[in-house]
Parts: sequence; structure tokens; C-alpha cells
Amino acid sequence: MSRVEASRIAGFGHYTPARRVDNAEIENQLGLEAGWIERRTGIRSRRWVLDGELLTDLAAKAGAAALENGNIDRGDIALTILATSTPDHLLPPSAPLLAHSLGLQNSGAIDLAGACSGFIYAMTLADGFVRTQGRPVLVAAANILSRRINPAERASAVLFADAAGAVVLVPTDNTEQGLLGVDLASDGSHYDLISIPAGGSKQPFAAGVAAEECLMTMRDGREMFAQAVQMMTLCAKRALASAKLQPSDISRFVPHQANARIFDVVSENVGIEPDRIIRTIAEYGNSSAATIPLSLSLAHNARPFVPGERVLLTAAGAGLTGGAVVWGI
Repeated sequence: MSRVEASRIAGFGHYTPARRVDNAEIENQLGLEAGWIERRTGIRSRRWVLDGELLTDLAAKAGAAALENGNIDRGDIALTILATSTPDHLLPPSAPLLAHSLGLQNSGAIDLAGACSGFIYAMTLADGFVRTQGRPVLVAAANILSRRINPAERASAVLFADAAGAVVLVPTDNTEQGLLGVDLASDGSHYDLISIPAGGSKQPFAAGVAAEECLMTMRDGREMFAQAVQMMTLCAKRALASAKLQPSDISRFVPHQANARIFDVVSENVGIEPDRIIRTIAEYGNSSAATIPLSLSLAHNARPFVPGERVLLTAAGAGLTGGAVVWGI
């Protein structure tokens, strides 16, 4: 297989569950005044799965939409990457089931656990595969966080949502497309800022494990805010430098939709005008790794991306792990 020059996004897709949960429902449960959540996060509503919906169900619907949007033959997909923090099971990985559900009979498949920055990492790896192998890749990101939040913990209960997004990458000889610049980062000194304490090999599920130990907890929301701003800003600036581009060269900025105040500060730090920010947090909340591909797909539906556009993606989350890419459309 000859090496190709670059990859391009050929198709976009997303899926959100039918159940819409407005702020009033959560504010009433937590005893918060009306408007508290939106003032602090920018969220007005979020989508939560119905009983019986699975992570692979969400991912398959987003993946099918991306394949259809790109008019991609399913037999051509050579690799499926699923970025998720909430797989159907701890073992086996969910990506093989996703590929099977979509009829991708010639595809390898692997889960990627990168928390909120998972889609950034998946795109970086997928671009490298397309460049070296010259074959299409399906990149999906999906989460069902409504089953992992602690409804009594305000810091996390107000934020998290369920959604899926996907893109298909295909080979191209146009070097103005695909991954133009990238910067990846991690900081394990803040490993415990967001965590699910039980369920891993350190503290396996057992009869004596308290129920709340199996749910997500955010130890310090203010510190997480500060660290996210710092990491997303630094990665975005470095990715732009890697691409040898200026903020003014970016047509649309698609940040991880963690909190509207976070990405407003990041955009100001980087030098991106507010009208170039893709915002989906108000209606869809924070679905971790799924927020960026969800936002890309919604933006493409509203105003299709055209060749020559350059988009900046950046995210940071649990781990801490983060990154940014500049992508040529």
C-alpha cells in the first residue's frame, strides 16, 4: 500500500437520545434556585438515554449517519476507533460490536479511553493510519454518563449528558486537508480530580463496595475549571504553532463543551473571536469525548463545511489528559 499525503473528513454523523432533561428537573432535585445551572455552566438541557439503550446503540447510529453522509462503502472501512469512557462492558471492548453492528466486515476495531479528550486522540491516531495505509477509518465517540453520575453530587450532576458523534476519514492527496497541527498533553498530578473510584483492578467491584464508589465524582470543580482552561489554551496555541497558522486563519473553533465559561476564556486566550465558536452545550450538555464530533456534525448540518476551511479542536478532561488539533477541511 503506497503512502498517501493526507486524510480528509468525508462524512459527519451524530445521535442524541430522545429523552430531554431540562435544568428545572435537576435544580428541583438538588434544591437549587431556578437558573443556577445555566448561569454557571451555559447548559439549559441535556439528553439522557432511555432504559435499554446501550452505548453501542448510540455509537452505531452516529456511525451509520457518518457513513451515509460520506457515501462510504462499509466494506472499505479498515479500522474503527471508539472513544468512550462508558463502554457496554469492562471486557470485551465495545468497538468490535460497533463494527459488527454496522456491517464493517473488513475493519479492525478498538476502544480508546481518553476521557473528554478521547476524540482528539482518536483523530490523531486515525489520521496516521489513513496516511500510512491509504484506507478509510471510522472514528466514533460516545458516552452514557447519565448512568455514571452521582445525582446527589452537584458538581457532576448538573453537567453530564449522553450522546454520540462520528466522522469517516479517507485518503487524499491534498496536503491542505487533514491533520495540519497537533499538540497532546497530560498531567497525572491531577489524576483524581474526576474519577470513578471502584471498578478497576485497584478496587474491583465487590459486595462491600459502596454504591457511590461506582459513580463519577469531581473532587474540586474550581480546580478542574482552572486546569482545563490552562491545558486547552496551551494545547490550542501549540497546535496552531505546529500548523504554522495564526488564530485569524481558523474558520471555526470547536472546543470540548465542558462549560461555556471554560471555552469562552480559552477562545479569548487563544485569540478566537466569539462568533467563530461552535456552541452546542446549551441544548446538549457535556457528553465528554462525544461533544466535539457532535458539534462538528451539528455545525455541518447547519452550514456545511467547505474545502479550505481550517478548524481548531481542543479538549481537556480526567487524567488529566488533553490536546488540540488543527484540521483542514
